[in-house]
Amino acid sequence: MAVVVRAELADGSTVVVKHGGTAYETEAVMLETLRKRSALPVPRVLSAEPDLLVIEYINNDGQLDHAVERHAADLLAGLHGVAGESFGFAQDTLIGPLVQPCPRTESWIEFFGEHRLRHFGVLAHRKGAISGACWDNLQRLSDRVGDFLEEPEHPSLIHGDIWGGNVLCRGGRVAAFIDPATHYAHPEVELAFTTLFSTFGRAFFERYTQLRPIRPGFFEVRRGLYNLYPLLVHAILFGGGYGQQIERILASTKGGWRDSNP
Repeated sequence: MAVVVRAELADGSTVVVKHGGTAYETEAVMLETLRKRSALPVPRVLSAEPDLLVIEYINNDGQLDHAVERHAADLLAGLHGVAGESFGFAQDTLIGPLVQPCPRTESWIEFFGEHRLRHFGVLAHRKGAISGACWDNLQRLSDRVGDFLEEPEHPSLIHGDIWGGNVLCRGGRVAAFIDPATHYAHPEVELAFTTLFSTFGRAFFERYTQLRPIRPGFFEVRRGLYNLYPLLVHAILFGGGYGQQIERILASTKGGWRDSNP
């Protein structure tokens, strides 16, 4: 069982120690990629082994207000401007404890359909987190995902797992983003996830669109489709009502999604 503790070193510095789990070297690679390739604030990696990770402790006050949202928009717009040669990553990464397949792929539509919807749909179905009918509908959607999605200007570096618990705030600013699920993707998949658990709202999107315009149809159509991915992850990990949320989104594909703006 993974354990996360705060520890004080002999020199008086404070660190976060993760141990008892696996694949911490992958988390270190993701953090270092974000640090080296972007201006996104993330903890420094001090030591990384397969079953042990030591990172910088980030002091924070937990106040995710509108000022933080606007700062987060500045940071993520900058991150999404970091272009990759293809979708995916140099290796498979992680989303929570799950391996996140990241084969280098030229088409975003192929990548999302095969390595997000279909891959995690298989896992959810095998675990009993979604019904057989739901899995059948998900496969059909995976086959025609190009009817709903668009290829972006370029593959963008994304954090990949932005919810409130992974955004550390201090004094109206983002102090750091933690626990990434990094790869190169369409930035809209990141934007969609920020709305799933109401991490960011209007203040964030008003600022983000000033820096990186969002194409029409995102809130009405594509956001719901993109959020099938984190919902599948949550269904696999936690069960509960996530499978029902997936079924509702799939049922709505007959007429497109009609979500309102945040």
